[in-house]
Amino acid sequence: MTKKTFGPRLALVTCMFVFAAMVASVFALQQASAAAAQAEAARVAIDADDIGGIVTGPNGPEAGVWVIAETNDLPTKFRRIVVTDEGGRYVVPDLPKASYTVWVRGYGLVDSPAVTSAIGKSLVLTAVPAPDARTAAQVYPSDYWYSLLQVPPKEAFPMNMPTGRGPVAAGNFDPEANPAGRGAGRGGPQGPVPILNQAEWVSTVKGCVICHQMGNKATREIPASLGVFDSSFKAWERRVQVGQNSLSGINGVDRLGHERALTMFADWTDRIAAGEIPPAPPRPQGLERNIVVTLWDMGNETAFMHDIVATDKNHPTVNANGPIYGAEWSHNTLEIVDPVRHTRMSLKVPMRDEKDREVLRAGAQNQLNMRFPSPYWGEEIIWEELLAIHNPWLDSKGRVWFNARNRPPGNPAFCKTGSNNPFAKNFPIESSNGPQVDYFDPKTGTISFVDICFSTHHLQFANDKDETLYFSGGAQIGWINTRVLDETGNEEKAQGWCPAVIDYNGDGKIGAFTLPNEPADPALDRRIAGGGYGVAVNPVDGSVWYAVTGPVPGKIVRVQPGNNPPSTCIAEVYEPPFNNPKAPGKMGATPRGIDVDRNGLVWTALATTGQMASFDRTKCAVKIGPTATGQHCPEGWTLYPTPSLKFKGVTDQLNTDFLYYNWVDRFNTLGMGDNIPIATGTGSDSLLALDPGTGKWVVLRVPYPLGFYTRGLDGRIDNPNTGWKGRGLWAANETRTSWHNEGGKGSTSYAAHFQLRPDPLAK
Repeated sequence: MTKKTFGPRLALVTCMFVFAAMVASVFALQQASAAAAQAEAARVAIDADDIGGIVTGPNGPEAGVWVIAETNDLPTKFRRIVVTDEGGRYVVPDLPKASYTVWVRGYGLVDSPAVTSAIGKSLVLTAVPAPDARTAAQVYPSDYWYSLLQVPPKEAFPMNMPTGRGPVAAGNFDPEANPAGRGAGRGGPQGPVPILNQAEWVSTVKGCVICHQMGNKATREIPASLGVFDSSFKAWERRVQVGQNSLSGINGVDRLGHERALTMFADWTDRIAAGEIPPAPPRPQGLERNIVVTLWDMGNETAFMHDIVATDKNHPTVNANGPIYGAEWSHNTLEIVDPVRHTRMSLKVPMRDEKDREVLRAGAQNQLNMRFPSPYWGEEIIWEELLAIHNPWLDSKGRVWFNARNRPPGNPAFCKTGSNNPFAKNFPIESSNGPQVDYFDPKTGTISFVDICFSTHHLQFANDKDETLYFSGGAQIGWINTRVLDETGNEEKAQGWCPAVIDYNGDGKIGAFTLPNEPADPALDRRIAGGGYGVAVNPVDGSVWYAVTGPVPGKIVRVQPGNNPPSTCIAEVYEPPFNNPKAPGKMGATPRGIDVDRNGLVWTALATTGQMASFDRTKCAVKIGPTATGQHCPEGWTLYPTPSLKFKGVTDQLNTDFLYYNWVDRFNTLGMGDNIPIATGTGSDSLLALDPGTGKWVVLRVPYPLGFYTRGLDGRIDNPNTGWKGRGLWAANETRTSWHNEGGKGSTSYAAHFQLRPDPLAK
């Protein structure tokens, strides 16, 4: 008799029932979790023009991640970005009517699947953890990647450069300093100049960021489109010589020694290719979660947006809700975005005589040429760069003033030796390569020209009855009295200029002076070396301040025009503390931007050392005379390191973020209070707002598209009675190479509006 054994079958059936029960349980839990998330999302209060809800991940709600809403339905591409609160909740407020693609980006994540939504909807978004640290690092800011660059140790300096290393002498190199002759070098081949210290090395390494970010995907990797090379060294040797303006790249590298510099960059990219990654940045915290960032595309894919302006700095309600104006360098245009209608337009900037455009073009052929084709554009000439349009500012009438060449090089007779002009008698300027000054009147749609004697770079209006417009540039300050210009139309009568001269002999006025390269004479006054970069006007006493970037450590200069310029134009010079035994522990270098708050406190962004610095002149015991040497008032300086990493091999304050410029929010246009200093985190996709009371930073990050690079900013109050909705900061993506940004070739510049809500869910 055969017996049947049912034990194994019963066990299998039992396991199947158990497994099915487990699956059902997991499914039930997932459904319950999804239902709970949907219920939580529904509890987030939104209006009919909002999108809101919750972001959840495998471990629950995701705090401090970005929710991005993007549309192409409007006349220009539009994006609005917010941050989730501690419960993973979010509200994207006040969206124009359109269909939106919505997704999540955050540190530790990969981008979530995109969801299509109309406005007025509640959405549960699912955060997706990155599978590994390398994948997660792909959305880190570029300065984090740049921190992996290995810098020679302090002990390696001073470092002698090999003979014939390149045509540019040591110092802070700015390829915009000579825009007409860009690529021609500055003065031809030079002998070897030693690099004295590690800060000088870092200053040059950061000089690459004057044009574009370093550390983004386009620069930390060797693109296949560059070609095939035997080594990363050879690839880098080609990389710095491709496309237009290529001599600026090779000159910058050769300042560090050709072999040494290219070996450093090749080692950097090789280690990254082998898997090295930087540490993770912190997710947004505190006020950073209250930020709303809105982006509007502007310009075309080869545009070089240099600066934008929204209002009159002294009267921030001027041009309320009006267009944003951008100075576009490469194609000689004003780019205009209307943030209410979501439109954009381009306005070609004319010259006094259009025949002169060909004169400028003939003189600029050198910068149109290239050594090797661009891996993006081949041999196509994408930049014209004839007018050097730059740094727009609005006056109280809403007119847009900007520097631009409006004639060929040279100068009017009233600027030169032999003129009866009092400023020419004091300091004749025989020739200037420009740019000169234009202004656009939106009411008439016309552009007017102003001829000037002096060089220009940055500009700022004083808050005086004449609405005086001051300029940095060459070895002097210059100005235009716009009231006189409007009343008389007389360009000569409306302008003035003064060289920066210290009252060295202490007689209270400026007389005969020695030059910087001449021996000092105690009986004479003394002129200051170095041309000005950033410029600002002190609203308390009317003094004009400008920044001199190099050589390291650079300096800031105060000029008080006085009641009878030029004889009353008295200058003072102050260097940031640098290896100064009177200021142990303080180290700052390379002022670029400069601004002054409503109390007269000077703020300057230090590009080499990556700090915001305040300077209080009232603390200085000595201001003029033979002992006012530049390092004579360390007690006036306070240094605030920005939240960035240091380069490999660096122990001093030499971090990787590049602070192209800075600006003071005098009138609480952001919402953090009056007199908040803000630096451009040009290498970190951000604006950096400092709370002077606590010394803490608020990082205003643009997480998408990666590559936000700004050279300046502005703040406007559209309606003082509507709280956070009626105010905000304005900046733009102002890299020379938009095709390096996320999205690649075809990406454009964009205007960015930063608003600070009272909390992350404010509608």
